Amino acid sequence: MCLTLAETDTRQLVSWMRGHEGAISSLSIHSSGSYAISTSSDTAQLWNLDTFQRKRKLNVRQSVGIQKVFFLPHSNTILSCFSDDSIFAWESDTLFCKYQLPVPQDGPRIHYRTFAVTQDGKTLAAAGRSNLVHLWCLDSRQLLRVIHMPPEVKSVRFVDFLPDSFDGGSNQILGVLSQDGIMRFINIQSCKQIFEIGSHEDAIMLAAICPKGHHIVAVMDSGALRIYDVRSLTPEISKPPQPLLKRVTKGKSSEGSGLKMKVHTGAGQRPVKTSGRRIQSKVLPSAVSTLADKENDLPNGLNKKRLQALLRAFGEYPAKYRMFIWRSLLHLPENHAAFTYMCLQERYPIKSHKLQRGLQRVLSALAHWAAVFGETDYLPLLAFPFVKLFENNPLICFEVVATIIVNWCQHWFEYFPNPPLNVLSLAENVLAHHDKELLQHFVACGVTSQLYAWPLLETLFSEVLMREEWLKLFDNVFSNHPSFLLMAVVAYVTCCRAPLLLCTERKDFEYFFHHRNSLDISAMLKEAYRLMDSTPADIHPSSALSDFEPLTQGQYPIFNKYPTFIVEYQSQERERIRQQEVEYLRERQEVQELHAEAVRQQAEFEAWYKQQELLLQGEEQRRRILQEEESKLTQQRARLAAMKRELKVKELNLIDSSRRRFLKHQQDQRRIQLKRLDDEIQRKVLVCCYLPMDQLLTPPARTFVD
Repeated sequence: MCLTLAETDTRQLVSWMRGHEGAISSLSIHSSGSYAISTSSDTAQLWNLDTFQRKRKLNVRQSVGIQKVFFLPHSNTILSCFSDDSIFAWESDTLFCKYQLPVPQDGPRIHYRTFAVTQDGKTLAAAGRSNLVHLWCLDSRQLLRVIHMPPEVKSVRFVDFLPDSFDGGSNQILGVLSQDGIMRFINIQSCKQIFEIGSHEDAIMLAAICPKGHHIVAVMDSGALRIYDVRSLTPEISKPPQPLLKRVTKGKSSEGSGLKMKVHTGAGQRPVKTSGRRIQSKVLPSAVSTLADKENDLPNGLNKKRLQALLRAFGEYPAKYRMFIWRSLLHLPENHAAFTYMCLQERYPIKSHKLQRGLQRVLSALAHWAAVFGETDYLPLLAFPFVKLFENNPLICFEVVATIIVNWCQHWFEYFPNPPLNVLSLAENVLAHHDKELLQHFVACGVTSQLYAWPLLETLFSEVLMREEWLKLFDNVFSNHPSFLLMAVVAYVTCCRAPLLLCTERKDFEYFFHHRNSLDISAMLKEAYRLMDSTPADIHPSSALSDFEPLTQGQYPIFNKYPTFIVEYQSQERERIRQQEVEYLRERQEVQELHAEAVRQQAEFEAWYKQQELLLQGEEQRRRILQEEESKLTQQRARLAAMKRELKVKELNLIDSSRRRFLKHQQDQRRIQLKRLDDEIQRKVLVCCYLPMDQLLTPPARTFVD
């Protein structure tokens, strides 16, 4: 068997990769698009899609078949699942075995044959020839839960997680397609069945879920193809997040029967047993009506102090409630009317072919809010991560970016269009106090804060951190004073001091601060908190930055903290350049029209000349034909004259021969007559010789005259 690759645009064959002896059962592509894994029952092969060459081959014993080999999302880990229920994790670069999940010993064997991983790559669901579904935590490498399906389920054909845009990739709903053709969707935390599709009369054979989790495509037993709208199947998908639950887990999960939970249709969530302790679940108590608590009160009944304590304990907020917590921490007013007015793209079109439609809408709204944002080059880099997070809610995305600009981007635009030297000097002062050696190295190499601090600020670390690291960082940024962002910049630089001290070229520094580097985000955050606590007050950025201020309700605040004359001058210059461009385009259009007219006239002249040339050629050809015809006629006349002469000669020859024959005939007649006369004379002579003399002398009595 072989693997065939084709170009999607041109539909042309790109490569034909051979290597499998059996049928290929699955194909997995790395998130970078550079590698692919093809799996058959006897082998799995790792391919380099840049060179279309096989990189590695995984062989197993004939007695142990391969079920599936695939890449984990946003990771360099390869997961291989075998028919004996063993699961191994490999490093994709070195193919070194990282770990093996323990094979469950309690209960009957499941015989895994279908697998699914959450978008964050932390949870694995495995099922097979049983009505049990195993949920594995790939971080702790422990069996989290065993889901017991209803009795009518005898085996599981297919499992897949239902994506959610606001759960941070930790998908909570699992779709399970069983042998009866019904696909049931279950909440893996509460083991509550949310909804189901298919029936015994109209069974589902295959199913697929779209990447955004909005639609489900099912191939029915009858051959029909059905598309389901998830939001219309259940109202629970569209519900807002419930109050924040504080979960305290101690001890490691066991693999015993205490993990097993049956699927039910109740609304409550059952506590999950662990080895010796239960996972406690309780709602945060309401805030005490004190002045300090009132200052820390957040919308939706949350409390900032309690959230900070939760953040200190776990290092990050729960992925399922992260967006909800951010909205509360930032006090977003959700001014729907004002946002709708500001998002009219017709009034301020953004010419960008690379950014998505959501980014264009947010940038257009920002440009209508303050003219300076229409002139800011780095604004797309700053806003794009939040557009990715809030792609389904542009209002929240705009207000998050606006809140960040008002609070965490203080004094950024005072030196516009130049970088904020005053803000960068605050970070440089902190670096000088805590790491003089590194700062002296920067000075010796000619590296300023515009090179090592500004790239981190203008992109909000989105270029140097992975998604999960970036989310964890902004959990802490949004929960602290606006000066924490500058401390995070200094912490990032100091945590990377070892490779930075080895750099001497400017291009190396530029590359370092625009690409992801190996960094422990937890250590960086710990260093940022240490800088926040140990930095002297005279150089602490909090002395120059104001406290957090949310956006105003109803209408957005006026943003004028920038040199308006520069923006107005740039706007006037841009308008002047635009007018010049319009005039240039008009003149170019006229020149193009004149050029087109000249080309048309030249084409007409060339056509006329060509026609005249063709006419002359036709006339010459006809004259040549006439001459040839005249030559042929002359030759024919000459041949005719020759024929006439020949005929005349033949006629003369014939006449001459006739005359000669006539003369010969006359001669013959004369000769015959003469011969006759000679014969007569001879006869008479003879007669005379025999007559008597008297008769000769006596004349005859009668004379006959002839």
